[in-house]
Amino acid sequence: MTKGKLSMFFVLMILISTVWFFLPALIYAAEGAPAKAEADWAGLAYLSAGLAVGIACIASSYAVARIGSAAIGALSEKPELMGKTLVFLGLAEGIAIYGLIIAIMILNKI
Repeated sequence: MTKGKLSMFFVLMILISTVWFFLPALIYAAEGAPAKAEADWAGLAYLSAGLAVGIACIASSYAVARIGSAAIGALSEKPELMGKTLVFLGLAEGIAIYGLIIAIMILNKI
């Protein structure tokens, strides 16, 4: 059941990314203006920024799930480990923030 949902998610993400990549070219074609080289690269920049955030968030959620479940198990045996487990969870959540920073840097180049 989860393999079907996961494969559907990736298929939808590929379709959405494809539409997002060709969206600037379609807009310029509809306006009757010649497609500019900057517009072509803008679509690629949007795609790469979206992929940076998406992959970073997926990796972060995977890390938080693994670390969180291990932290709960450790806290049930030793409650004094609460501070250390929160630090590890914060480090795992930082992965998503790094992806967002990279996306902002990519979008500032447009």
